[in-house]
Amino acid sequence: MGFLRQLLKLSLWTNIALCVISFPLLQQPTPPSITAPFLQTRTLRDVQATLRNGRARTSAGNYRASLQLATLEDDDGEGPFYDFSPSYLEQIDKYRGYRRRIFLRKLYNATASSQNKGFLGHIISPEMKEDFELRRGVYLSDWTDAFSNMKTVVPAILFLYFACLSPAVSFGTIATEITNGAMGIVEFLLSAGLSGVAYSILCGQPMAFIAPTGLTLAFISGLFRFCTLRGLPFFPVYSWVGLWTSFFFVVLGLKGSSQLIRFCTRFTDEIFNALLSMNFLYEAIASLKRNFETADPMNLTMPFVALAMALTTFWSTMQVAAFETSKFFNQKARTFVKDFGPVTIFVLMSLVNQQQWVKKFAVPTLVVPSTFQLAGNRNLFIDLHAVPMRVKLLCAFPAMLLSSLFFMDQNISVRVVNNPDNKLSKGAAYNLDMVALGIITGALSLVGLPWMCGATVQSLSHVRAMTETRFNEETGEPEIVKVTETRVTGFTVHALLAATVFLLPLLRFVPIPVVAGTFIFLGRKLMSGNSFLQRVRDSFVETSRLPKDHPIRYIGRTKTAIFTVTQIACLLGLWFFKQNSATAIFFPSMIGLLMVIRSYLLPKLFTEDELCDLGDPTPS
Repeated sequence: MGFLRQLLKLSLWTNIALCVISFPLLQQPTPPSITAPFLQTRTLRDVQATLRNGRARTSAGNYRASLQLATLEDDDGEGPFYDFSPSYLEQIDKYRGYRRRIFLRKLYNATASSQNKGFLGHIISPEMKEDFELRRGVYLSDWTDAFSNMKTVVPAILFLYFACLSPAVSFGTIATEITNGAMGIVEFLLSAGLSGVAYSILCGQPMAFIAPTGLTLAFISGLFRFCTLRGLPFFPVYSWVGLWTSFFFVVLGLKGSSQLIRFCTRFTDEIFNALLSMNFLYEAIASLKRNFETADPMNLTMPFVALAMALTTFWSTMQVAAFETSKFFNQKARTFVKDFGPVTIFVLMSLVNQQQWVKKFAVPTLVVPSTFQLAGNRNLFIDLHAVPMRVKLLCAFPAMLLSSLFFMDQNISVRVVNNPDNKLSKGAAYNLDMVALGIITGALSLVGLPWMCGATVQSLSHVRAMTETRFNEETGEPEIVKVTETRVTGFTVHALLAATVFLLPLLRFVPIPVVAGTFIFLGRKLMSGNSFLQRVRDSFVETSRLPKDHPIRYIGRTKTAIFTVTQIACLLGLWFFKQNSATAIFFPSMIGLLMVIRSYLLPKLFTEDELCDLGDPTPS
């Protein structure tokens, strides 16, 4: 019964989250009455003038009834009176008959249309069909475009391989600890590689990547603790939660639900991306902190060497990533350094750690098995019948929470890629992306591999790696010339990632501080362009030194501070909710709370003009 009560609580949170997401759609504006313009007039002459001016759009069939609905002045000219004569009532009956015929005609047309749709017409929404038709027209070019620009594709593949390898290895190391060895580096490499290959083939937006994320790992951690406390086998429950999530996500994609993401405004996006950035930084700091905790208090040389190695990796990667906008050498050389620099630094730092003068400090390296095998030497396929039918059905409730997390994470990541500032030309297909992710989630659940989801950092890195820029001397900033939109990079990068499981002995030479430094770089990179974090910094800047279009100049420091402090409070609330082991499994439902705050609380504190000045207009 305790298990049932917990899952009933889960369902309550889920219903709240789903209501929050869908409620704005129910707020449809009531169509104005046909007779409304006439009820605002006082004389028959006013009615006729209104009709002549075209402000009242009525059909000829209800013209006379509209005239009768007008208010007329009494004989004394002291106010309106309403005509309830038999002729007036007769006209009203005719008007009602006219509206009844219109209603029946619309009902007939809607019924006939639904009958002609067929079975697939009821399942697949027009939005999903549009996505499919859009991407079908450019699917072949998604593969062939890469071969016309190999000078950009090859270095992008090498850079993105390490950019995707680092999170997979790091999250795999963390998962080994929080799941007591049930999942590890091998599972994360295999899952990230195979799912990335499948996504590059099936998805609608090939510039977006899926990868392990800190929020998904937090949910897996909460689910593992829940199963441990309830005495349930983890992998069968994990598989059924994933299968239910796959079903929900495919249905959401087919029904065109991605349009709901428009109610997730910039207010939510900025908090969500700040949370992802905090998670990268937290994992890096936690890894470096463990070196100080496990070292001999009388000899802290190794922890400080590891810290120096991580900071060197971070600083060097930042420098080479920004080298393209420098004034040194020509554009071709700067682009070469930007493309190959991060990979070179990762390899060089690993080679430095193998030198005798550094090796004596015993800086920790990645711990991976010497041969390819799953954690605990378990079978590949999970026994789905290891739990009773009641548990199988109840797994649908945590699956709703996971679906809401995937919905937010996936669509926000893809929306960042589809930002007009990136100048992509082939169009977005959000619903097709959701269906692809749903299918992949189901396949991963059957074999007990970690779930993947939209990865904002890796996706943005992919877009920027495939972007050709030039320096604009007039504006003093780089401008985008061309973006090579292709599936080849995603397919090749993730194929190499999956093949890494056969190179496990080589991964033992990679120092953990180098991975931590890469995490710091990814977390810092995710902060770029986040106006929420920029407003936090600008709160301490003198007004005269702020940009001319800064919100402080338009709405003042007080209003800007209220908006920023609200975002900070939401960010801290989400962080502590995610970090608490007792509430981690319910974390996805709290993301929906951001939409509630934005939709109902902020409009009471700010006018629409003020929200526009803050860059967060209310969606229509």
